[in-house]
Amino acid sequence: MNSDNGRSVSVWMATQDTPAGPRLAEDAACDVCVVGAGIAGLTTAYLLSRQGRKVIVLDDGPTAGGETARTTAHLVFYNDDGMSTIERLHGTDGLRLATTSHMTAVDTIEEIARRESIACDFHRVNGYLFITPGGQGMDFLKQELDASHRVGRREAHFVERAPLDGFNTGPCLCYPNQGQFHPLKYLSGLAEAIRRNGGAIHNQTHAASVTGGSPAKVQTSQGRVITAGAVVVATNTPVNDRVVMHTKQHPYRTYVLGFKVLKGSVARNLYWDTLDPYHYVRLQELDEQHEVLIVGGEDHKTGQANDPARRYDALERWTRPRFPQAGELLFHWSGQVMEPVDHLAYIGRNPMDEPNVFIATGDSGMGMTHGTIAGLLLTDLIVGRPNEWEALYSPGRSPLKGATTYVKENVNVAAKYGQWLTPGEVASESEIAPDTGAILRRGASKVACYRDSQGQLHQFTAVCPHLQCIVSWNGLERSWDCPCHGSRFDALGKVVNGPANTNLEPMG
Repeated sequence: MNSDNGRSVSVWMATQDTPAGPRLAEDAACDVCVVGAGIAGLTTAYLLSRQGRKVIVLDDGPTAGGETARTTAHLVFYNDDGMSTIERLHGTDGLRLATTSHMTAVDTIEEIARRESIACDFHRVNGYLFITPGGQGMDFLKQELDASHRVGRREAHFVERAPLDGFNTGPCLCYPNQGQFHPLKYLSGLAEAIRRNGGAIHNQTHAASVTGGSPAKVQTSQGRVITAGAVVVATNTPVNDRVVMHTKQHPYRTYVLGFKVLKGSVARNLYWDTLDPYHYVRLQELDEQHEVLIVGGEDHKTGQANDPARRYDALERWTRPRFPQAGELLFHWSGQVMEPVDHLAYIGRNPMDEPNVFIATGDSGMGMTHGTIAGLLLTDLIVGRPNEWEALYSPGRSPLKGATTYVKENVNVAAKYGQWLTPGEVASESEIAPDTGAILRRGASKVACYRDSQGQLHQFTAVCPHLQCIVSWNGLERSWDCPCHGSRFDALGKVVNGPANTNLEPMG
């Protein structure tokens, strides 16, 4: 299983192992040190290595073991927050640049897979946006089509229905020439290409601190130091920024089911509805006779719900009437999505650091293309080439374009600090069943208590080391999740998601 940030297993994790690199054993020097071996980090490392830069990649878990292993891997230029929404917030030129950058990202994945002979199940497919009762209606589809046409995407068009047997979507929008692939097969190929180009990937190596300057330095928790001309922090959410970036984006959990279907029984395309949160659907090859129908949705703020059974049940109830071909349920998993207040990723120089420290974050539900955009944009910035996307994705841009969302989300965060004053979830440790966790109040303190499958109790402070919010138990992934900024820790308190970069402190 190629993941260290949860217990559930995605179809990607079940069907592809990624190559493991050795732990960093000595100090090293390079042109660029990349922290994080997901799609943003490995794409950046690969493209820089092709420019002749010496690159070292660090990851504290397995290659692609974070959120890249938990995606559904839709490769699209259609923005899932709405083309008209992006145009309203960023203007027509901003929408044009965003659309062009995502199209370029899909083209780049296809080109790299071909150049490096990576068999990653890449396919060009259509995307269909259809109406669901309770969601946005026909006026929204017309707005989306008009916005697409204003930025030159004339290929977007109305169709009478999506090409689905057994489910009449009614009139919907078709976006031709989108894409899909197997992300772990792709990143396994990228990792091998990076090594062929002279780069190094070190797994099980935790970057404890990042310091910009000449040279920049990355110190690991084992005490090793990497000196570099530049550092790229590609850890889903930055672990080197304490406050500013985390007020401009917010974490959500999303849920996915994978159903066995006969090959060819569902037309291979991407499908999205107009609910909020919306549902998203695609197919993935399984064997000679079968595919996996992948259906996602039912999002909620990280750390603010512990009801995965209800989420999965809602997904299944949504799926089966619309896709009667759906057979045995083979997979279920969840992932974490960082939602910027203005719906575009933050890629570029870290505004709170020296100019040779770069970040890539804010996937906004489009992590595979945003991660590839990060590789393209950061490579240009590091080698000194101009890039017309730089201002659009700048991490230093004002959050005022998304001011309403900015205020709402940060009010939500502030309210969560009230959990310091609430009672514990249980009165005593004896109420905690094996392989479960709960928050216990002990005087003025709150304690995160996990009882393992053998019955042994493990206790940690419930205070997230990032900004002191109280964590909550995630029964699906067996993790402690922070409801403020999305830091996550495994059942035994080890940090697996930033922005926290240290473990929960053990308590007696």
